[in-house]
Amino acid sequence: MPELKCILWDVDGTLADTERDGHRVAFNMAFDEAGHAREWDVPTYGELLKVTGGKERIRYDIERGGIGDMPDDQIASLHARKTAHYQELIAEGRIPLRAGVRRLLEEAWQAGITLGVATTTTPSALDALIEHSLGREWFDRFAVLAAGDIVPAKKPAPDIYTYAMEQLGVDAGNTLALEDSGNGWKSAQAAGLHCVVTVNDYTRAQDFDGADLVVSEFGEPGSAIEVLANPHGLADLEYVKLAHLQALMQA
Repeated sequence: MPELKCILWDVDGTLADTERDGHRVAFNMAFDEAGHAREWDVPTYGELLKVTGGKERIRYDIERGGIGDMPDDQIASLHARKTAHYQELIAEGRIPLRAGVRRLLEEAWQAGITLGVATTTTPSALDALIEHSLGREWFDRFAVLAAGDIVPAKKPAPDIYTYAMEQLGVDAGNTLALEDSGNGWKSAQAAGLHCVVTVNDYTRAQDFDGADLVVSEFGEPGSAIEVLANPHGLADLEYVKLAHLQALMQA
């Protein structure tokens, strides 16, 4: 019977609600700094989230006429400045972890479950989030930090999950992905992983058909999370416990 041996975490929207009040704000700061008359408001950024990867979002916005054309090296430079602004926002404590994240991480670590990250965010942005929101000890506790352009195809392709599992030497049948978006779910599904989805304002209406559990957040004791999909009939879902994650692997 399958056993939960590894949990791979997405970052943006899963570990922390970074998109609306983190990455979007940092992009706008970089645009203003570079003299571009462009601001991504909340609805616009929601549309751009359909495209995976920051440099890819800039290119997509150029192609649809939102911002003036620029060569790839300028896009890369603009994205680098965005990342620097994002790191500053994290260091200022403006992007906290989502509810239940630290609790689940600690429970899984104490239980001896292998923990890793599989994300399209840049390594420097990931490092900043770990250092300022989790603590430096988590650089050692995560057995793999698979991030950014380390694989050629980003989510919804399965590459980042496949890479992380190869680095860890774990099987898909014993590995669980924690995601927040439709692209993330598709990536995990294509990699053959069980997947729990914790939605946010941007992703709530996306298609998660087939995911093992879809909730509003992981939650904390005394909270009352919203359960959007529970195909395995997990009980006592006031908040998501490690025992729930372990149970759905055997469902």
